[in-house]
Amino acid sequence: MARQEELPLSPGRGPGASVALEGVLDRITFANEDSAWSVVKLLVAGHKTPVTAVGNLLGAQPGESLRLWGTWVHDKRYGEQFRVSSYVTIVPGTLVGIRKYLGSGLVPGIGKVMAERLVARFGVDTLDVIDSAPERLTEVDGIGPVRSDQIRRAWKTQRDIRQVMVFLQSHGVSTAHAARIYKLYGDRAIAVVKEDPYRLAADVLGIGFKTADEIAKSLGLLSTSPQRARAGVLHVLGALSDGGHTFCPRTALVESAVSLLEIDGAGIDAAVGELARDGAIVVEPFGDGQHDAVYLKALHAAECEVAARLKMLLVSPTSPLQMDIGSAIAWFESKQKIVLGEAQRQAVRSALTSKVLVVTGGPGTGKTTLVNGVIRILEGKKKTVALAAPTGRAAKRMSEATGKEAKTIHRLLEYSPKRMAFQRNEENRLAADVVVLDEASMIDTLLASHLLRAIGPASRIVLVGDVDQLPSVGPGNVLLDVIRSGSVPVVRLDHVFRQAGQSLIVENAHRVNHGQMPRLAQAGSDADFFFIEKNEPSEILDTIKTLIRERIPRRFSLDPVEQIQVLTPMHKGMLGAATLNAELQAMLNPHGASVVRGTRLFRVGDKVMQTRNNYDLDVYNGDIGRIAGIDPTDRTVSIEYDGRPVTYEEADLDDIVCAYACSIHKSQGSEYPCVIVPIHTQHYVMLRRNLLYTAITRGRRLVVIVGSRRALSLAVNNGQTEARHTGLAGRLS
Repeated sequence: MARQEELPLSPGRGPGASVALEGVLDRITFANEDSAWSVVKLLVAGHKTPVTAVGNLLGAQPGESLRLWGTWVHDKRYGEQFRVSSYVTIVPGTLVGIRKYLGSGLVPGIGKVMAERLVARFGVDTLDVIDSAPERLTEVDGIGPVRSDQIRRAWKTQRDIRQVMVFLQSHGVSTAHAARIYKLYGDRAIAVVKEDPYRLAADVLGIGFKTADEIAKSLGLLSTSPQRARAGVLHVLGALSDGGHTFCPRTALVESAVSLLEIDGAGIDAAVGELARDGAIVVEPFGDGQHDAVYLKALHAAECEVAARLKMLLVSPTSPLQMDIGSAIAWFESKQKIVLGEAQRQAVRSALTSKVLVVTGGPGTGKTTLVNGVIRILEGKKKTVALAAPTGRAAKRMSEATGKEAKTIHRLLEYSPKRMAFQRNEENRLAADVVVLDEASMIDTLLASHLLRAIGPASRIVLVGDVDQLPSVGPGNVLLDVIRSGSVPVVRLDHVFRQAGQSLIVENAHRVNHGQMPRLAQAGSDADFFFIEKNEPSEILDTIKTLIRERIPRRFSLDPVEQIQVLTPMHKGMLGAATLNAELQAMLNPHGASVVRGTRLFRVGDKVMQTRNNYDLDVYNGDIGRIAGIDPTDRTVSIEYDGRPVTYEEADLDDIVCAYACSIHKSQGSEYPCVIVPIHTQHYVMLRRNLLYTAITRGRRLVVIVGSRRALSLAVNNGQTEARHTGLAGRLS
């Protein structure tokens, strides 16, 4: 607070200027208990009318004197407001202030009449009596022992909130974060933060390791403390898991933690040992046995469980299918009026005889036809088949392709937000003879462990996916590791069927996957794949905007928002997702009701993406929706996902980004009528073959690459993949 005290205390109205403001809270016009967002009226000296103040004002009550820090803003709908960044309360000291304070409804059982009686009896000492001698309240007519106890408990709650807010703000915690901390820990907040400030990074959304580290320093924790070293090790392991790794070699872990914490490696190594003894991490030999692998406890358990349950499935008996498989395949071909390729026939045969099977192949190789064959044959034999995919969009595509209901893995396993657990597990397994999982390259180790836990030993599982695409966003490389292990039958489909082969999208996806430059269409042709050469980032950006605004809608009759998706290799830079979204939002949706969250602006009509699983709202990482409405009073936003409205509180918007453009990684499991891919040498570190291949295979009707020929060549010729530290293949083999 010392830094903020130096701001000028001023009732002035300089827009954008950071100032302090002091006044008496007259009334609260709106308050959201979950987000702590409030709209209040403040009586300020020098102002003829009450000032509207908005912000996180948890615990503030009418009658209190407030000192607030923030800026003056002009809201188009509500006019001039003071947007609060932080505040402190000053308990009223006048009879009028005390009377208003208690009569505001702060304390259950005290209304305006009772407030008058209390002040008449105790005068300016009223609040001191409630605080330190509540038994004396029975001296006032109408207050007996029950009401006296009720007032005491309500007063204690308000005092706890105030103490927590003052304590946290004095250590550099913003009001918004302080509100979240109090909501999570309650009156234990101060004790929890003092005992272990690094818990905040794990427990409180929006507080990362750096913020927790600053709070720890403010509390006097030494930079060389064992507590900080342990927190640093866990943070590095967490960051690596976000990057896809399930473990980190011990030497690399120590090096990363030394770089982060700027302390001696011996302290880090000691922290690794302590965390292992406490069970927070697992350290075990890997590779040649000369090095240690360090796992977060949950990831180690998940990886071991995936391996153990796959092994169990492989050796467990199942009821044989009473059929002639050759005749069954012929029956399916006759019904569908198709002729399966030899690899497809072998895959169907394997799916009907193997306990675990992997089917992998690129676009146009007949994976969907194969899945349909397996489903129809099994259903003909009265077997139950469950279809699933990692994302909502992938499940929807699977349903459309098969004509059967497909669910996300979370819905298949019946995730319960109340219990924060899957209801389908080893005690309540799926009632399915066969589980077919599409887009299996997207499934991470944690989700795979939950899925396998719910599959009975007599069941079969078929993993269908394109192993040449990018791996899962979450930790692990399950599909590739299962294939590499050599312990599971694998069918690789590589024949492109004639109808699919007529598509340049399909042809060029396979060319890129084999390290060949794509075949380019002639200008003006009716092809579905185009490359527009532009060498400067500004030219690429302008071309993309023109394509979306004019050329593609006019020629292909595609909606610029719903049917055109920009996929970019990176988040930052002129051609990164952030800049592209700002440019496209301004072009496609420049007007309308809006809400600001941090540095991001959202408008009604915006295409948006969920960036983190939110089990309470039943929306998941990568889900795309449209903003249907914004309520400025409640500070809520309604977003529609495939016609299903979901209401977001203000704090939930931290997980939402505009999605006119998104990273190629985030597009996994989705298909779009049209895909536009900017590619430039400023993307150099991301220019890899599997990234470009994944982008091309996201387009259904049209793919347009805009960029430099050199960048395209770099991507095609770079067959290296980003190595992930995972141990599943070794555990299986």
